Amino acid sequence: MVGQQFVISPSLDKTLRATASSLKHYMEIFNKSGELCKKSGMKFGYHNHDFEFSEKLDGKTMYDIMLTETDPNLVVQQLDIGNLYNGGAKAIDIVKKWPGRFISMHVKDEIKSSGGDGNHEYESTILGKGIVNTKEVIDLGRKSGGTKHFIIEQESYQGKTPLESMKEDFAIMKKWGY
Repeated sequence: MVGQQFVISPSLDKTLRATASSLKHYMEIFNKSGELCKKSGMKFGYHNHDFEFSEKLDGKTMYDIMLTETDPNLVVQQLDIGNLYNGGAKAIDIVKKWPGRFISMHVKDEIKSSGGDGNHEYESTILGKGIVNTKEVIDLGRKSGGTKHFIIEQESYQGKTPLESMKEDFAIMKKWGY
């Protein structure tokens, strides 16, 4: 055993989420994957993007369907607290709505996009400089959501190098007690 704790699905192909029925069917596969991982001493999970919040099926967001249709004892969530902003959601609302579901978080902050790729309204920035209220989200995740793993992620740098940005983000996380 190499000590791996998680198997995280990084996304869902559009064909698997074309209808509420197809998505629900695929969530059965997620639950089965969770059972198999559990037998091997691991946890199976999913990492969100923005489409899970912007795309609706039968009047519900894909994310609500996904969390309703998966067993929290079998399928954990790796909440990307920045990605969902481009889908019209707020991380604090999601953590409040689904307490206990987020064992892991991709920790980000977001600002209005400077137009980099033209596809997203928001882009990541140094923690504490944007609109996410990152510390409140991760504190709530730790307190009520059972979040144990915090992965700093920044994909836009506003003129800084990735390494400069990561050093700042890391120092901020340490200052916040993480």
